[in-house]
Amino acid sequence: MLHNRILSVLTGVTIALAATTAAQAAELRYAHVGAEGDIQTVYAAQAAQGIASATNGDVTVTVYPASQLGGVAEMVDGVRMGSISMGHHDFASLARLVPEVAVFNAPFIYRDGAHALAATDPDTSPALQAINEKLVAQGIRIVGRIYRGDRHISSNFAVKTPQDLAGKPFRAVPLELWVSMVKGFGAIPTPVEVAELPTALMTGVVVGQENPLTMIASNNLNEVQSHLSMTGHMRAVLAVFVNEDVWQGLGEEQRAAITKVLDDEAEKSLKMATESEAKLVEDLKGRGMTIITEADGLDVAAFREKVGAQISQDFPNFTPLIEQIAAVK
Repeated sequence: MLHNRILSVLTGVTIALAATTAAQAAELRYAHVGAEGDIQTVYAAQAAQGIASATNGDVTVTVYPASQLGGVAEMVDGVRMGSISMGHHDFASLARLVPEVAVFNAPFIYRDGAHALAATDPDTSPALQAINEKLVAQGIRIVGRIYRGDRHISSNFAVKTPQDLAGKPFRAVPLELWVSMVKGFGAIPTPVEVAELPTALMTGVVVGQENPLTMIASNNLNEVQSHLSMTGHMRAVLAVFVNEDVWQGLGEEQRAAITKVLDDEAEKSLKMATESEAKLVEDLKGRGMTIITEADGLDVAAFREKVGAQISQDFPNFTPLIEQIAAVK
C-alpha cells in the first residue's frame, strides 16, 4: 500500500514536471506590417528581447516585420488560426471578428497619449476587457498595445479644411473605420495596403494619406508628398494580440512576465513618440515638406466636427463605448 502511495505521488510529480516543461518551451512567431525605423518596429524588436530575458530564454520570439508574413488581413487570420503566434496592428484590424473593437481607433476620442494607453490597458480598461472576452471566443486575445503618436494628413497640395479634399481620392487603411473617417475628411476613400502606398501616391492613385510622423518619415513619403497638415485626428494606438491557444499553452508565470514586458514597452513607445514628434516635424520640413498648423489656417475643429458626424452615422453603437473610454482617468 505504501509502495502504491509513493508510486502515485511520483507519477503526479512526473506529470506536473512534464506539464511545466511543456509550458516552458515556446517559440513564438510575431508578425507586423511596420517598416524599419517606425516605432512599432522598434517596439516588436525590444519586446522580443525583453520576453526572452524575462522568461530566462524559455520563450523565444522571432519577429517578421514589413508584411513578411502577409498583409493585415493575412496576419490576423494567421494569428487566429495559430500559424502566426502573435502580431500587432490597429485595433480596427480585428473588427472582422468583433466589430466594436474598432472604437479604440476612433478619431478624436483620446485626450492625449497617456489617456490612450490607459483606455487600452487589457488589465484595467472596462471597455477593452468586455471586448476581449468576445475576441477570446474567436481565438485571439489582446495582451498589449503600442503608442505611435498622432496621425496627420500628408498630400500633394495644401489641406486646411475638409473642403480641400472634397471629391479627391485619398488613401484609406483597408478597414471600415478608416473608410468612414476619410469620408468625414470629405474625400473619396481608396483602400491601399501600406506596402503599396508610396507607389499609389507617386502615380496619383491617391492624392494623400494619413499616418503618424514616424511612418511618414521612415517610409520617405516626403519624396511623393509635398504638404503635411498637423490635424492630429487620431492618437495612433495599436493592439498587440496573440493566439489564444498559444497564450494558454504558456505557464502562468510566463504570461505574467510577457504582460509586464509589453506594458513596459508600451510606456517606452509613448515616451519615444512624444519626444520624437517635434524632431520629426523639423526633419520633414528639412526634407522639403510644407508644414501646415492651425496658425497657418488649418481648421482642426472642422475636421473634428465632420469626422465625428460621419463616425456617429456609420457606427452608432460606438457611443456608449466612447463614453466609457472618456471616463478613463
